[in-house]
Amino acid sequence: MQKIRKGDKVVVLSGKDKGRTGEVLRVLPKDDKAVVRGINQVRRHQRQTQSQEGGIITKEAPIHLSNIALVDPKDGKPTRVGFRIEKDGSKVRVAKRSGEVING
Repeated sequence: MQKIRKGDKVVVLSGKDKGRTGEVLRVLPKDDKAVVRGINQVRRHQRQTQSQEGGIITKEAPIHLSNIALVDPKDGKPTRVGFRIEKDGSKVRVAKRSGEVING
C-alpha cells in the first residue's frame, strides 16, 4: 500500500509552488514522483499532428514525492502517513498529525 495515491489532496513542501495544494492525478512509483493538478506547470512546444493542434501548451510535470505531503483531513495542514490494521483485518492509512483515517 502506497502512502500517496491518485485522488489524494496534497500540499507542496518545497520548490516554486511551495504552500500550494492540489489533487494527485497520477503516481509514478518507479520514479518516486507524482503529477499534481495545477502544480509544477511547464510550457512545452508541441508539433501539430492530425489529432492535436500545434503551439505552446502548458501541462503539469511530475514532482518528487519527498516534496509533497498529504493534507490532514481534520485541519488541512501537511501530515505524515502511517498505517493501522482495523478490527476487520483491513489495512488503512492514518494521518500522524491527528490520528484520523484517510479516505481513499
